[in-house]
Amino acid sequence: MTASYDKNTAQAQSNETQSVVDAFNKLDTDAKLAWFYFVYEEMGESITPAAPAAAEPELAPLLLGNFFQLSHDEQLNIMRDIVNGADTEYSRAYGALKENNQLLVWYVWAVAMGKEIVGMPDDYEGNEATNDLLAQIEGLDFEQQMSVFRTIAGEMGYSDVQPIETQAETGKTSSL
Repeated sequence: MTASYDKNTAQAQSNETQSVVDAFNKLDTDAKLAWFYFVYEEMGESITPAAPAAAEPELAPLLLGNFFQLSHDEQLNIMRDIVNGADTEYSRAYGALKENNQLLVWYVWAVAMGKEIVGMPDDYEGNEATNDLLAQIEGLDFEQQMSVFRTIAGEMGYSDVQPIETQAETGKTSSL
């Protein structure tokens, strides 16, 4: 299988993983949040060791400290802003993180959901698209799953930092 490359979704490099990312992007905001919750509920044991081991939690004090002091309504609105890439304080803080730290944020929030973090409503049932997407991610191997998670996490939040143009894009060679 050849890898497809898109500079916006560099982590999801195979057609199979990219199709999962594309399916996720078609979900509405609350379905995306529910999917993340269900992923951590179903697969947390396999995701858990990968994210924290490569992360630096001290880089996210707003998201892993102050966030816990907010009301559940405020937390939910912040999560929605991050999913939607809104230009807010918390979304910028999230967007400034590397993917492993972004995954750590979701992991910490998932562990605390229903306690210090707003939980899923007891009567919430995933829709067909969310359930299909869960089945798709469970069918991938670990590396593919992490690729999808990093891609999805990396596309969330707000950042006005633009990627540096490549030599191929500018036509200029680097000089010292």
